[in-house]
Amino acid sequence: MLDLNMVRCTICLLPSTHETIRFNSDGVCSVCLNIDQKKAIDWDQKKIDLIGIFNPIRGKFDYDCIIPFSGGKDSTFTLLYAVNDLKLKPLVVSFDHGFYRPKLIENRNKTLKKLGVDFISFTPNWKLVQQLMLRTFLDKGDFCWHCHTGIFSYPIWIAVEKNVPIVLWGEPSSEYTSYYDYSQVENVDEARFNRIINLGITAEDMEARLDFVFEKRDFKPFTFPDAHILAKMNLLSIPLGSFIPWDVRSQVERIKSELDWMGDEVEGVPPEYDFEKIECYMQGVRDYIKYLKRGYARTTHLTSIDIRNGKKTREESLKLVGEFEGKKPESLKLFLEYIGLEESEFMEVVKHHKISDDLNKVAVKIGPKPKDYDGWVTHPRIDRKISSKIFQDWKQKNF
Repeated sequence: MLDLNMVRCTICLLPSTHETIRFNSDGVCSVCLNIDQKKAIDWDQKKIDLIGIFNPIRGKFDYDCIIPFSGGKDSTFTLLYAVNDLKLKPLVVSFDHGFYRPKLIENRNKTLKKLGVDFISFTPNWKLVQQLMLRTFLDKGDFCWHCHTGIFSYPIWIAVEKNVPIVLWGEPSSEYTSYYDYSQVENVDEARFNRIINLGITAEDMEARLDFVFEKRDFKPFTFPDAHILAKMNLLSIPLGSFIPWDVRSQVERIKSELDWMGDEVEGVPPEYDFEKIECYMQGVRDYIKYLKRGYARTTHLTSIDIRNGKKTREESLKLVGEFEGKKPESLKLFLEYIGLEESEFMEVVKHHKISDDLNKVAVKIGPKPKDYDGWVTHPRIDRKISSKIFQDWKQKNF
């Protein structure tokens, strides 16, 4: 469903409810201005800089770098580039959030075998994950705290444990938001972790928010290692996209061609973007919540990228947004089972976290059921007594 009353960038489709967005006097958003800055960069020199970072440490440690890896498009391309272009020996590290889809796992296994790399995967305590999802959904309107903090902190812990000097990520945040811009190399450090990743909630805070039901050590995978430890080993944590021009479509073509990487359907996303967020079967719920809170979802994000890169017109993009955004995902049923809420309670929480009172979004249609839906892993449900108590405590504090 397309909201024609929203204030949007005069170039792309990002609305005023997008996080960190700013508009200049011409109505152009700060993300579009970031991309203009990107186009002026000397990328040949940037690549020389990247090679200069790796040459002094190449072959002097058990691994040249760590690649945080989900098996999605960005981490797959980063791994391919590190192995085939930079000729590095990486240790591939995956934080399994619990919602990997069948085709994603197939892609991941093919990639690891074709590139011939060592691989570590970690899956956190499901009972803890359930309560983290519920707690952060209630407090922040975003249930992905465990995923985002784990993805960005666990590979750093492995770098410390294995004494690996560099962690190489994929795209920089300046590609999509305005927390940072392209004027500098974006260090993926604790400051960035606290600014962007953890929703303003530290692991210590979360332990208290869960009433100390879990031990402090249970939260270690969601914490960033001590700065003194990282400084002592001189760890460098950087995105590949600060050194090469990030171009998702061309990178997807390459991983499909060289690694037989396959796309997949994602709830609320046009089929032509079959490369986007295929790694999580809760993605449809996350985007639906964003639509209800902020008035837009992933199709707006994807078509805006294409507009900036001259691959789509604004008119084409608006049509896709109207067709694909705002449908209730089939996966919402699973999500509510996992965190132990009724749909009416879900809507109550989302309403509390709306960015603007002017947003009165409702789903007018139910989205199609993904073809692999019946193959999604079903986790044990949370005890309704536990979720009900947490929900009622939240209501008492907020209403």
